[in-house]
Amino acid sequence: MPKAASTIQSNIIKAGTLIPGQQTPASDSGARVIAVTSGKGGVGKTSLVVNLAISLAGMGKRVVIFDADLGLANVEVLMGISPPCTLFDFVYGKKSLEDIVVPGPGGIRLVSGGSGFLELANLDKKRRQKLIDSLDYFDREADFVLVDTGAGISKNVLGFVAAAGEVIVVVTPEPTSFTDAYSMIKVLSNYRVHNEVKLVVNQALDRGEAAATYNKMKMVVSQYLTINLQNLGWVSKDSLVSQAVKEQKPLCMYFPRSTSARSITLLAQNLLVGGETPVKYYVGAGGFINRLMRLFGQSGI
Repeated sequence: MPKAASTIQSNIIKAGTLIPGQQTPASDSGARVIAVTSGKGGVGKTSLVVNLAISLAGMGKRVVIFDADLGLANVEVLMGISPPCTLFDFVYGKKSLEDIVVPGPGGIRLVSGGSGFLELANLDKKRRQKLIDSLDYFDREADFVLVDTGAGISKNVLGFVAAAGEVIVVVTPEPTSFTDAYSMIKVLSNYRVHNEVKLVVNQALDRGEAAATYNKMKMVVSQYLTINLQNLGWVSKDSLVSQAVKEQKPLCMYFPRSTSARSITLLAQNLLVGGETPVKYYVGAGGFINRLMRLFGQSGI
């Protein structure tokens, strides 16, 4: 098991954000903070995040994307925008919170992390509390906060996944993607970071291939792990996805009748109704950042 996973789990317990075998109880308010991750790159995770956000916004939900893929700017590239400032600028008082929330296509909003997330570990107590208090803004102004993590199982990725209230793991039918996605789920299960993971099968040729991929993952997870795997849905393989990426246009806005866009709309609907099980855990935006500061602050990231 990766050492990073053990470090994160130890920090979660020390920080008082999680007792082994339990999760944070639900609150009756606040945004749903959902980390979207994958075991490897190249599975269409960021494109899925952007289009899922737009689909939710089209259903009347207020959505903010936190771009937490540190060192990259894939969300901005896919949306064809260039944020003038990042979370780093807010953390150090250079910009207001409203300044770093950038309008995006379809009514969604974006917060670019830059190096700001890592700088959370260096804040003194006063600044930390001010940041947490300020982030009540998202709980008032957003229904969903989608956190686009990096790929792989690094300390950074595990920190974001552990801090979120819910987790979506994106997998494709390819064997390497399947193996790496299972490794991510295994880490979350073994260290009891989450009791449930939502699985999205992306780039499937048809419903049959998607079902086979999910059923195979469900079988392995049920046999070897102690975590609930929820089938959130699937997205078909579609050449229009690549075309949209090349043109820096969100698929769901410019090709709304495409097979993939319709698939993503169904994913959004499943999130709203809770899929197979109702949503039980909310951490809110302030709680998410609070967890991150505790995790990163004690892990030496």
